[in-house]
Amino acid sequence: MFINREISWLEFNQRVLNQALRPELPLLERLKFLSISASNLDEFFQVRVGGLMLLRQTGKFKPDITGLSPSEQLERIRERAGTMVNAQYDLLQNVLMPLMNEAGLSPLDIEELTEAQHSGLEEFFLSNIAPVLTPLAMEVEQPPLLPNLSLILGVELQPEGESESRFVAITLPEILPRRVQSAILGRRGYVMLEDIVSTFCPLLFPGERVLSTTPFRVTRNGDIAVAEEEGGDFAREMESVLVARKFSDCVRLELPAATPDALVQRITGIVGADSGSTYRVPGFLRLVDFGQMAFEPGNDQYKVQAWTPCWPAGVDSSLSMFENISQGDILIHNPYESYEPVVKLIEEASEDPDVIAIKQVLYRTAENSRFIAALCRAAETGKQVTVLVELKARFDERHNLAQAEKLQSSGVQVVYGVKGFKTHAKILLIVRRENGTLRRYCHIGTGNYNEKTARIYSDLSLLTCNEHLGADASQFFNSVTGLTRLMRFRRMYPAPATMKTRLLELIAAETHRAQQGERAIIRAKMNSLNDVEMMEALEQAAEAGVRIQLNIRGICCWAPTSEKAQACTRITSIVDRYLEHARLFHFHNGGNPLVYMASADWMSRNLDRRVELLVPIEEPQLAVRIMDILDACFKDNTQACDMAPDGSYHPVHTEKKPFTMQAHLQREARRRARSQASANMCVLEPHKPRSKS
Repeated sequence: MFINREISWLEFNQRVLNQALRPELPLLERLKFLSISASNLDEFFQVRVGGLMLLRQTGKFKPDITGLSPSEQLERIRERAGTMVNAQYDLLQNVLMPLMNEAGLSPLDIEELTEAQHSGLEEFFLSNIAPVLTPLAMEVEQPPLLPNLSLILGVELQPEGESESRFVAITLPEILPRRVQSAILGRRGYVMLEDIVSTFCPLLFPGERVLSTTPFRVTRNGDIAVAEEEGGDFAREMESVLVARKFSDCVRLELPAATPDALVQRITGIVGADSGSTYRVPGFLRLVDFGQMAFEPGNDQYKVQAWTPCWPAGVDSSLSMFENISQGDILIHNPYESYEPVVKLIEEASEDPDVIAIKQVLYRTAENSRFIAALCRAAETGKQVTVLVELKARFDERHNLAQAEKLQSSGVQVVYGVKGFKTHAKILLIVRRENGTLRRYCHIGTGNYNEKTARIYSDLSLLTCNEHLGADASQFFNSVTGLTRLMRFRRMYPAPATMKTRLLELIAAETHRAQQGERAIIRAKMNSLNDVEMMEALEQAAEAGVRIQLNIRGICCWAPTSEKAQACTRITSIVDRYLEHARLFHFHNGGNPLVYMASADWMSRNLDRRVELLVPIEEPQLAVRIMDILDACFKDNTQACDMAPDGSYHPVHTEKKPFTMQAHLQREARRRARSQASANMCVLEPHKPRSKS
């Protein structure tokens, strides 16, 4: 049975929201999950709803894999999203706000401030807020564009001596804090920015009376594709997409439920929203802002206890990364283990006189990225540096354009990817001169080269100087920079050339074993599953008796159909403090396990329309570690939800001792670090025989 992708995604976001519903979690952790669910919805409306609205407007009524037209999908989305939004605000208003009030963390009501506080706040408004505000008259022949996802204050004004009112919009700039704190309000006190501007905005309109005010927020279509033309300026095309996104259609309008109907009609007419895309909510807009409190200093009693990443047991900090990798393949599991060795590798390579070439794919990087800085240094010192920057990384396009310009100004050879495909592979190749020959060092990962998200995303890194993988890495870069076919690989399976074929072969092999009465197992960990060929192959495997265990964090468009297939299959999802992001696969293979890690999910876009990498883990100890991670996925009985045959999800109920995958993996990282430290001490302090008394 196939499940609609959009509804499956909304059910994933419900699982995120469910974390905020857990009373045993600290207050600020619950606020964090509420804000994540709100941020997820923002992107969902921009991309998925925006794309469906475009399909409907262009008259393309091709149904999805479940037979639903774009209009039918939009109708179901609005119903399900509306229920979710109601649940978010019920949680905020009736549960979290009272708890915040008890903790002294809730916003102050301006109406309840003392006269001195009110006067002080007015002075603060005039000095620190009003100078950066720009009121915009909207009911003019060519109204100015209202920005996407920004908080906007709508103001209805009555000019002196006139009978008709007019409407003005004031965008609240991102440079201003949403929660405004001032010494006059007390140590913890704060007032919401929109309340301050609403209260004191009459000072901006002398000679006019403010009839009403309301905050509102516009979400615009973000599903705008770049037109890739032969010989065209790809960077300039991407700039045009960013401009087009600013002017795109409204796909969602959010306003407080108390907004007068006449004012709602005025705003919907200005922004071009219909009743189906208008959400009137009983509380503060832009819930994502409340999550910031979980990351600010202080209030530790309302946060979960932080887990400190361990130094990876396979990395000796006293040695260079090249020396470490030369001793054998290294597997790093962040954020349980520190991502620092990966950053250290590129930084050492940038300064090592024996390194002659560096090649890397960048998809999403951090602000002030140490990877970018190291690549620039390497090029400036005369090394041959080639970087493939993927400009089509959605919502990171402008950042990636700026990073590409910075790299080019330092002498880096920048390539903008493969025409028609996103390059999503995570790979770094370093060529080093050693003992008169050239040696290749590689990093291959499941996550981006982003030292910030490496602290909150769960990913794996393979560091290796394996000759076969090094040759494949060279072939990979030659193919994507020279626009040749992704062929003649020794160990790696790239998409879109061979990855899907290989995965289907592996599934078919397990299916054949099951048909012969042999033990057959497929275990996979990924973010999403929606590729029809992969789902049909899994259905056939389960029908044949293959034991299938899938840990899929987000979208899953397959549910086994027959009773036999259902009995052989378990699909589970885990949402916890870290975002599950690694893609790991295990095939029983008659007792000789085949283990892989990849940059790709089992989605059509990854397997058919992106440049990705599937890499075998052939070192036995590392393969066992990955199988242990998969074991933990399916042992989790506290954070896991199992998918039912109808596509719904339910928490795992068991009488067994509570087991949490992420807590287990953190303990394992600490255990490995302690074991390594003990081993190092034994080397440093060899056993001395006792002297005879």
